[in-house]
Amino acid sequence: MKTLVRQSNIIKLMQIVCLSLFVHSPRMHAKEAAAASDAPWRVGAPIVTYWCGPSLTDAVAEQIVEGGFNLVWCRDEKELDIAHRHGLRGQLHNGLLTPASLDDPKRREQLDALIARVGKHPALYSYYLIDEPNASLFPALGRLVAYLRACDPAHLAYINLFPTYASNEQLGTKGDVVTAYKEHLRLYVEQAKPALISYDHYQFRLKDDSDQYFLNLAMIRRAAQDAAVPFLNIVQTCTWAPNAMRVPNADELRYLVYSTLAYGAQGISYYVYACANHHGSIVGLDGVPGPLYHALKSYNREFAAIAAELQPLRSLGVYHTSMREPGCEPPPADLPFRIDSLNSPAGPRGFLLGCFGAKDKPTHVIVANLNYTAAVSESLVGPGELEVFDAATAQWAPAKKAAIELSLPPGGGKLLRVAP
Repeated sequence: MKTLVRQSNIIKLMQIVCLSLFVHSPRMHAKEAAAASDAPWRVGAPIVTYWCGPSLTDAVAEQIVEGGFNLVWCRDEKELDIAHRHGLRGQLHNGLLTPASLDDPKRREQLDALIARVGKHPALYSYYLIDEPNASLFPALGRLVAYLRACDPAHLAYINLFPTYASNEQLGTKGDVVTAYKEHLRLYVEQAKPALISYDHYQFRLKDDSDQYFLNLAMIRRAAQDAAVPFLNIVQTCTWAPNAMRVPNADELRYLVYSTLAYGAQGISYYVYACANHHGSIVGLDGVPGPLYHALKSYNREFAAIAAELQPLRSLGVYHTSMREPGCEPPPADLPFRIDSLNSPAGPRGFLLGCFGAKDKPTHVIVANLNYTAAVSESLVGPGELEVFDAATAQWAPAKKAAIELSLPPGGGKLLRVAP
């Protein structure tokens, strides 16, 4: 397991204010100002990416595109050119992207020059800062995030957080799982002021699943909503400890994709794409795709299409019909969508209902089959005539009735809405 991935006048005013906070830095260079964009970062197309992959070449980029990914890691500025040729967005990894660069005049000048060079690159999407920082680092990271946002507000400063099962020492906070993690998230949002919350959680043990996956999803969803920012979930696609963790199969991976969607994520990442000492990776170190790569060709496109459809809406609630693990909430009696389980037993895992709407009334729902070992057929009943979203074509199909029979593959799901 890795211990380590508004208007123009207002933005200009924010740049001035942020820059005035950096007492160790001289005023912004002219070339930095030229690199800065007036438009603040937005998710744009929902993020589909990975952790740990090979150096980017044209051949690798072609494989990544075919796999349905849209954000790649760039360890060299030249790799941004490759990403651009293939219509990909790049996340830049560079040793200057650290808080220490702000306190060293020479390194800060080099950082300024880096931002000036890449800030206008058409493929640049984000700057990678750090993976799984302790809370003691949040103030310094906050300075760096604010600096990058002032110099180049159009691009994300990316930080990835620990999961709930990290220790108090790793998190830098005290208490039980919920108390320590809630405080970790509070400090992160208040001190680092991220534009996106990213975290990882790997649940597939050798013989069972951890019981904190939905707890983690629920806590991240709430923190992101409170901060009014999107979130990204990094999910497991391999084992790094064969004696303790298993490699998920394609059905289990589908379950991760649809549960992530149901909680309202605007991004998904996979650990790992290809990495030494990791077994079952999406692609082998020899570049040969594994079984999960072929499954992700459709999953990734489904994720991007559904997340894009939900982007204008707000996640209003996430409910479990059967599971009662930590973080799982049962459907309220007045929920306008319900599963009619008269046809077959729902089983101990049951269904996940992720409800969305433009206001406070749910108009859209993702129904996910949490049984990743068997397909199910059930009826969804809504408050009016329903429509089903075809993620392959990004089109809505009217059903002209308030109850729809759903056939869901193991771990699969569907997006439906009340007919407008």
